[in-house]
Parts: sequence; structure tokens; C-alpha cells
Amino acid sequence: MVTPQRILLDGGQTGTRVRIVGAATTDHTAGPVRTDRPVVGQIAAVARNLLGSLGISVHELAAGVSGLTPAASRPGELLAAVADLGIGTVALAHDSVTAYLGANRFELGAVIAVGTGVVTLGVGPAGTARVDGWGHLVGDAGSAYWIGRAGLDAALRSFDGRGSSTALEPAAVEEFGDLTELYMVLQADDRRVTRIAGFARAVDAAARTGDRVAAGINGRAAEELARSVCAALARSGHRPDAPARVSWVGDVLAHNDRIRSRFIELVGEAVPGATIGPPHGEPLDGIGLLLDLPADHPLSGQVHRA
Repeated sequence: MVTPQRILLDGGQTGTRVRIVGAATTDHTAGPVRTDRPVVGQIAAVARNLLGSLGISVHELAAGVSGLTPAASRPGELLAAVADLGIGTVALAHDSVTAYLGANRFELGAVIAVGTGVVTLGVGPAGTARVDGWGHLVGDAGSAYWIGRAGLDAALRSFDGRGSSTALEPAAVEEFGDLTELYMVLQADDRRVTRIAGFARAVDAAARTGDRVAAGINGRAAEELARSVCAALARSGHRPDAPARVSWVGDVLAHNDRIRSRFIELVGEAVPGATIGPPHGEPLDGIGLLLDLPADHPLSGQVHRA
């Protein structure tokens, strides 16, 4: 039996990754999918432009989109927009769902996605539970933004004499310039969220040299991330001593071994039945699994199909 050729789209705020799956698999990039405007038309445009440039047609389309809301998930409308490309099946989901499937496949448990922001998805006997993902202004505890923001707070406290001396103060000067101008520099920068999140790297570098303030920030980040996972497991019906798989996606836990080690330790203590390990695959792999998700799986209700 020949597997129908598929187009998989991982739509984010800064860009879209695309995978064509068929006799051969190829990866491509495209522009961002913005959730402050209609999503369906943007997904259709990415598919149409790429397939047109490659001169091929596909049978199935699946997309995971950052920040996708139920109201914006209109699979029937998307199918109508791409039917002339030969597509007869579409599936749409929030990127927390596709991150979960990429990391845990169909196993029950929890996956935490930690980059600039953070969101956790628990999947268990009681259904699904999404934790945090509230954005940098009121949430995203333990994210790169949260770490970078805490690092800048510590740098300014050191500068003022309100807090402990820390290597984060000269690191902030190196990154942003004169600290007396920091507020105005960030306020005027459209990329301020990304720049603040980027300072998380300086926090990790300082922690690796033994800076106690930076190490404390990393430790608190691990505590926040572990707390979110434990909440997601509990809300989705997992008992602490019952089997569950916990994994992660995103740069913070993938690349910061100090935060990751402490996170694993804390979750293991709180949920002794959990198996905690690296992701089985990446979000694009999870997007492909949207099309194969069993109808009785707890995540099935989070996937919009036509």
C-alpha cells in the first residue's frame, strides 16, 4: 500500500517549517503564521506557494500552529481552500498538541514546551489539561523570557545596591549598554521580548562560572517548570505513583543541562511513577501523527479535522 503524500506545516510567529512526506521526505521553510489575522488563509497560502513551486500535489495536510484558538480552527474552510491541490484530508491543532505527539507519541503523560514562552500539556485518564502558556506579561513561568527578565532584574539590583553583587551586571552592560538607559532601550525595541529571552543565555553562562545569583535563577526556573508538569499530570488524572511519560521540547530544557537536571529531579520526587526522558521526535513528527491519531485517544478532541 502506498502512503498518501502529505504536507506538514509547523506554523510559528517567526517562521514556518514544512515537511513533504511521500516516496521521499523533504524539509522546507516559509514565512510565519500570525494568529492576529485569519489562520486558515495563511496555511492555505503556504501550501499553495510551496506545492506550486515544487510542481507536486499531495493528498493530506496537517498543521500545528502556535497560539491557535478553537475559533480560528476552521478545518472545513481550510479543506475548501486547498481542495484544488488534490488535498482531501486536513487536520489542525495547537502547537502544544503537536509538541506532545512529537515528544511522547501516543503515550499518556505530560510534555512541557519551553522556549521564549512555555506551555505544558497533560494527557491522561481524565482527558487533557493545558497549564500556563499565558504569555510573557502574566505567565510563562520558567521560560527563557522569565529567566532573562529575572537576570536583568538581578543585574539592576546589583547596580543599585539593592541586591547581591553578580556577574549578571557586567553581562547586562555588555548586552544592552549603559544600564541607566536600559529601560528606554528595551521600551523602544519591537524585539524586546526576544532580546530579554536571549539574556537567559547570559544567566546560564554566569551560573556555569559559579555565580550564585544566576544559579538561583536557574534553580527557580526548574522549580516553576516542574510545578507546571505536576499540575498538568494531576489535572489530567494521573496519580503520582501511576505510570506516565514526561518529556520536553524547546531550547531551555534541551540545552541547559543544569535546569534540566534539577527539573528531572523535582518531577521524579513529586511523581515517582513517571518515566522522564528526552523527546521521541520533534514537533514536525507530531504534526504527522495528527493524521494517525486514534479516535479514542484523549487528544483526539483537540484535533480539528475535515
